[in-house]
Amino acid sequence: MKKIVVFGAGYVGVANALFLSKDNHVTIIDIDKQKINAINDKQLPIEDNYALQFMQDHQLNLKADLFDVSYIAEAELAIIALPTNYDESSNSFNTEILEHVLEQINSISPEMVIVIKSTVPVGFTLSMQEKFNNPNITFAPEFLREGNSLYDCLNPSRIVIGNSSAVGQNIGKLYLQSSHNTPDVFYTTSEEAESVKLFSNCYLALRVAFFNELDSYAINFGLGSRKIIDAVCADDRIGSGYNNPSFGYGGYCLPKDTKQLLANYSSVPQNIIQAIIQSNSTRKDFIADQIISLSPQCVGVYRLAMKEGSDNIRESSVQGIMKRIKSKGITVIVFEPMIKNNNFFGSSVVNDLEQFKSKSSVIITNRMNTDLLDVVDKVFTRDIFGEN
Repeated sequence: MKKIVVFGAGYVGVANALFLSKDNHVTIIDIDKQKINAINDKQLPIEDNYALQFMQDHQLNLKADLFDVSYIAEAELAIIALPTNYDESSNSFNTEILEHVLEQINSISPEMVIVIKSTVPVGFTLSMQEKFNNPNITFAPEFLREGNSLYDCLNPSRIVIGNSSAVGQNIGKLYLQSSHNTPDVFYTTSEEAESVKLFSNCYLALRVAFFNELDSYAINFGLGSRKIIDAVCADDRIGSGYNNPSFGYGGYCLPKDTKQLLANYSSVPQNIIQAIIQSNSTRKDFIADQIISLSPQCVGVYRLAMKEGSDNIRESSVQGIMKRIKSKGITVIVFEPMIKNNNFFGSSVVNDLEQFKSKSSVIITNRMNTDLLDVVDKVFTRDIFGEN
């Protein structure tokens, strides 16, 4: 068993910690005491029912704590799964928190094997290897869905390790050991692995944008979106992944990863990458116009989270719709149990469901929910398949 320290109790850090703690001693480090207490009480600070059940059903070698240098000194492997928000002013991910953690690790254990799971700009890992003179700093991207993060960890589509040395090989073996399946393992350079992450998410954003534009076309000409999508996706070369129309892509990864990839193309000719980002904005304009055309007195927003089972409201597409509607002077109220305040950026939060439904003349929801079946005549959604 290895002693592993995981930095970050978000969904990536928690999934990796649970995944590895059946076969290793794992400690999650975070600055949020509430998250730490939840993990130590066999609860989770993320929305993931599968992960919660897994945690409660298994004897795991897992604990959570605030930062303590002893955890680094004793660890054989460090995993960094901290947020890297996109900085519009610099056209790059903000990696300050990662660099701070790397400095702390280097001061205690300069040859530590470190796996970076946070999404980073292409070239970041190599620059950190050179800065700290540590070739054991390795980027290994994650491909996890919010709400299904542990399942995806246990059943990976592939494992990508941005290090082909013996250290990289051992990291690959570590992840294979705990996997329920036997996926292909790709050993690449760090820059290639960083590119894999960005291009993977950019392609998913492309899929979302494509089917949203198909849906916009169908609405405009009075056609049946589902009929068109079903027939298009019957082609095996196209398939049915990421084909459910929405208000636009959002969440932790797709908005920032597409912007970062576009920034990386500054010296490379491109058209598609920029078009994906523009398409997402155009879709929000189109959806907002459709709602405004209904002349609602009060628009109710049912859930800000991107999808069922997610606790993520950051960069959610419905917020972009809200801003456009409110700019026309239309009253907007919000039903979102995750928000305990009675106000969200100037909109009243009404978490009494019946009161919310009564006050709303139109209810918008990115994904349909059984809570709204009794007021379906009020509901505006582009959810066709009833899935995320």
